[in-house]
Amino acid sequence: MTDFEITKENFCQFTNGKKYNTIYADPPWQFRNRTGKVAPENKKLMRYETMTLDDIKALPVSEIAGDKAHLYLWVPNALLPDGLAVMDAWGFEYKGNIVWEKVRKDGGPDGRGVGFYFRNVTELILFGIKKKSAPNRTLQPARSQVNLIRAMKREHSRKPDEIIPIIEACSQAPRIELFARGVREGWDMWGNQATADYEPTWSTYANHTVAQIEKAKRETQGYRQEAI
Repeated sequence: MTDFEITKENFCQFTNGKKYNTIYADPPWQFRNRTGKVAPENKKLMRYETMTLDDIKALPVSEIAGDKAHLYLWVPNALLPDGLAVMDAWGFEYKGNIVWEKVRKDGGPDGRGVGFYFRNVTELILFGIKKKSAPNRTLQPARSQVNLIRAMKREHSRKPDEIIPIIEACSQAPRIELFARGVREGWDMWGNQATADYEPTWSTYANHTVAQIEKAKRETQGYRQEAI
């Protein structure tokens, strides 16, 4: 963990006026239950600090967006309206989405998701382009790229690496990941877990401890599927 807080001021210092054509973000959304209070599972599973919708919207992402910028924004199914509101506040126009289907090792749907109405086995990336930009399509590989990936879960909230080559093929550099974990060659990474030595110190499921993650990598080498 780095020692800075996720704030507007820190964001501006980090980006220092640089413009990006690809912005990839996984905000620490704050869930609320039906009473309007912060959902109790956040207290039970407090693994990172969450942010209010207003604080997420207030980040000056529009100021780092290049003339033909693309935004890839993770949002939980239950918070889809919030995701669209953030996209708009950041200066982007919604164009489509990519669906992550969470699967078990055998390829079947991972039924350990939660939800008040249905058990979620998917999560969404909202895709948008900078408002009032010049013609701003995705790159040629996107013409044959379907909007579905199938990949296994890792630790709580961590998104699949399988999305990265898709983003790199479909949207131009320079690229930045917001609320990042770890580091990645060719990208700027911003967040309080964006360090080269990042490793989770907790697990969501019994098979998601650090040791078990490494074991799963060895056992499933070559398993990672391309987008279908």
